[in-house]
Amino acid sequence: MIAAAEHAPLPAPIRAGTPYTALAPMQDVTGLGFMHIIGECGAPDWFVTEFFRVHETSRPEKHILESITRNATGRPVFAQLIGEELPHMVRTVRELLRHPEVAGIDLNLGCPAPKVYRKNVGGGLLRDLAHVDRLLGVLREACPGRFTVKTRIGFDHTDDFEKFLELIRRHRVDLLTVHGRTVKGLYRSAVDYDAIALAVRSVSCPVIANGDITSAAKAHAVMKHTGAAGVMIGRHAIRNPWIFRQVRESFSGEPVFRPTLGDVREYVEKLIPGVCQPDMTPFRHAARIKKFLNFVGTGVDAEGAFLRDMRLAEDLDALRRVCDAHLVARGNADKPFADEPYAGVIARPNCEIPETGCGLD
Repeated sequence: MIAAAEHAPLPAPIRAGTPYTALAPMQDVTGLGFMHIIGECGAPDWFVTEFFRVHETSRPEKHILESITRNATGRPVFAQLIGEELPHMVRTVRELLRHPEVAGIDLNLGCPAPKVYRKNVGGGLLRDLAHVDRLLGVLREACPGRFTVKTRIGFDHTDDFEKFLELIRRHRVDLLTVHGRTVKGLYRSAVDYDAIALAVRSVSCPVIANGDITSAAKAHAVMKHTGAAGVMIGRHAIRNPWIFRQVRESFSGEPVFRPTLGDVREYVEKLIPGVCQPDMTPFRHAARIKKFLNFVGTGVDAEGAFLRDMRLAEDLDALRRVCDAHLVARGNADKPFADEPYAGVIARPNCEIPETGCGLD
C-alpha cells in the first residue's frame, strides 16, 4: 500500500526535461494497430487503452487487453476502466493486474456520450461525488501501483470541481488528467484552461492537460498557462501522428520535424492495414479509413477539397486515388502539412472521435 504522502512514480519520459505526453483513449481508435502507427511516427510517453466496460458479467475485452500485452512500441500502456459497481470494478482491476504489462489503472470519469453517462458511468458519475468518493477509495486500495484518473471539470457546471479535487487528494491518486470542458460541453465548448490550472494548484499529484492541444506551439501555451506536468492529445494525434515527436523536439530546443503531404500519404497507407480488418467489405474498409481522414483532411488544404473528395469515395481503391491526387500528384508531395487545422475546415460532427474513451456511434 502506498503511504499517504507518496505517489507511485510515473513512467520514465522518453526525453528528460520535457513535458509528459500521452495519447488519449479513444474508443474504436486507440487499439493495437493505431498505437503502433503512432509509435513509428514518434511515440508519446505512454498510452491509455479504450475503456474496459465493467459490469456484473464483464470480463476484460480480449482486443483491448492485446493492445497492452502485444504492444511493441516500447512505451507503457495504462488500462482504462468505465463502470460504477464497486465489487465488479475491484474484480476487474485484480484481473488486469495479473498482466505485468499493465502500467497502471485509469478510471474514466469523463466520457460525455449520452448513451454512456445516462448509465451513470464515465462523465455521468460527476453528478454523484459521494459515489465517486466510494469508487476512488476501493480502487486506490485495489491498486498497489499506479492509479490514475481522467476527468472533465463537471457534468453541466463547474461548481463542484474543487470538491472533486479534494477527493483526488484524499485518495492519493497518482496522476490526474483534466479535460477542460464539462460533460455537457462535449467537444465544441471552449476549453477552460483556468480550471486545469486550478487542479494543478490543488492536488499533490501531477496533472496532465487535455483538450484542444492542436500543435507543439499550443502545447507550449497550455503548459505555460496551466503549469501542468504534460499534455494528453487525442483527435489531433489522429490528424498529425507526429505531434508527440514535435512536442518533445520543441521543448528540447531542437529542430521540429515538419511533415509534408507526401509523409501524410505514407501515414494513410499505414492506416489501411493498421486499423482495418482484412475481411471488411470494400465499402466498410473505406468507411473505416474515412473516420481517420476526416481529421487528417483538416490540415491538407484550406479549401477543404480533399475532405469533399474523400467523402465521395465508395471503396478503398477510390479512396487511394483521392489521396494520390491531393497528397502526391502535381508536386504536392513536397508541400507542407499544416501545423494547425485550417480555419473553417472542420470534421463532420457525426464523424468526430471523442478523446475520453467513447464510441463512434
